[in-house]
Amino acid sequence: MKKIIYFLFLNLSLSMFAQTPTVGLIQRNAGSLDNGYVFFAPIRSDTTYLIDKCGNKVHQWASNRTAGLSAYLLSDGSILRTEVVVNSVFNSNGAAGGKIQRIDWNGNVLWSYVISDTTKTQNHDIYPLPNGNILVVVWTNNSTAQAIAAGRNPALLGTSLWCAKIIELQPLGTTSANIVWQWNLWDHLVQDFDNTKSNYGVVANHPELLNMNFNGTNNATSVDWIHLNAVTYNTALDQIMFSSHNLSEIYIIDHSTTTVEAASHSGGTYGKGGDFLYRWGNPQSYNRGTVADRKLFLQHNPTWIPQGYKDGGKIMIFNNGNGRPGGNASSVDIISPPVDSFGNYAISTGLPYIPTTLDWTYMAPIPSDFYAQSMGGAQRLSNGNTLIDEATTGRFFEIDSLSNTVWEYINPVSSTGPITQGATSTSTQVFRSVFYLDSYSGFDGNTLSPGVPIELNPYLSTCDLATGLKEKNSAQTISVFPNPATSSITITSSLTTIESIKITNLLGEELKTINVSGKQITIDRAELKTGIYFVQVTDENKNTINQKLILQ
Repeated sequence: MKKIIYFLFLNLSLSMFAQTPTVGLIQRNAGSLDNGYVFFAPIRSDTTYLIDKCGNKVHQWASNRTAGLSAYLLSDGSILRTEVVVNSVFNSNGAAGGKIQRIDWNGNVLWSYVISDTTKTQNHDIYPLPNGNILVVVWTNNSTAQAIAAGRNPALLGTSLWCAKIIELQPLGTTSANIVWQWNLWDHLVQDFDNTKSNYGVVANHPELLNMNFNGTNNATSVDWIHLNAVTYNTALDQIMFSSHNLSEIYIIDHSTTTVEAASHSGGTYGKGGDFLYRWGNPQSYNRGTVADRKLFLQHNPTWIPQGYKDGGKIMIFNNGNGRPGGNASSVDIISPPVDSFGNYAISTGLPYIPTTLDWTYMAPIPSDFYAQSMGGAQRLSNGNTLIDEATTGRFFEIDSLSNTVWEYINPVSSTGPITQGATSTSTQVFRSVFYLDSYSGFDGNTLSPGVPIELNPYLSTCDLATGLKEKNSAQTISVFPNPATSSITITSSLTTIESIKITNLLGEELKTINVSGKQITIDRAELKTGIYFVQVTDENKNTINQKLILQ
């Protein structure tokens, strides 16, 4: 069995509310998100959610810990989720995670793995690779002696120095994994402070290396030096891209190397070992620019836009804009990296990596109206629109090619669970939201029934969608009309025979079940009060269609 067919009924335009919502679905215009679902893991919650475009909860996965921070829906319907574990060294920073779990559609934990001790911890992001392995961003804790031995200026040292590495895990069994590849930033440093060290050199002559004494936006003695906050992978190029929040740069490295090559300056498809193939955002970090040349401001979530999409092959970045000249304001930026068809990146002698201008950018009409001081993400959709996560407010919104907002949702889950509609949302941060088309293989064979909105006491809405488990190419059509209704309701099926109809309320309580053997039935609403209900229609082939019903 495949999965979902959408059945759009009466209202295909705006979602109309009797009152002004403060959480959940805020706006849905015609031409918003492609058919599909939005997936997110509130960082103050132990639950991960899947919602439809009407803001209805379609599925959820429970866990025992809060998110730490990212989560992904995999192609088999399971999820990969990071979690927070107690760590005496790293938990002072809210981005520390430490545990990765794979949970199936029904909530069963299939695999669990901990990366958390006094020397290291998983933080921020992971990324599922096509081969089933997982890229993991890891904080490493280095002593002041180790940092000085690597050429760090002692004036820039506190109690220790956190650096970063990226490891590739191959899951084994239910609680084990092999590290099959790794890259450590500590192996790719240059410095011009201590000429007795082996990595001493002219920083501007080595854009492929990181300046050991460039401190970015850090305080002089901050232990959290790099703060890698995102990782992603390009299958066609076999390259990894990641982001340093504190240095306001993104980087690309070669994944084709062996672990030994990744620790060196040669080898791999591109001949540079684990050195940077490309970097962008803050050329003052390698002494090929000034503060005026800085383009990124504590950014997150660099991604390659998929080929075949608008701006395919380019890089999209959520630019937080913390400390941006002219005032704090976020933007979503797209650049064209100087890459050839073989995956090589050009740079001119003495100059920074290009581009110097953006291909596209989005800022709010009043720039300060869109601002996430930390976290955040953006995703180019197949319809050419862009889904944006203003993470610190828990607000997801979609813009079209003209930068008009066509869909908006505010996460209604705080540290205490779902909050009441109409209340002010607090502690509803979401690290990243991800949209999955309804054709995504992770939905194959799974029932996606829109239930009630996540928030408590939801407002009346006429936003209507129905989903169900059925053959992908089935031409079956089932309709419920009128909707909204004031008297009787008629349910018809144009192809198959209706077998049963079940009506439930917002709490999921069954109010009426009707056995049917035909293609049409009319139901008197006399027994049902004004409100929102759900109608579940099952046909002779056991296909189930769920439809929201509004009685006035």
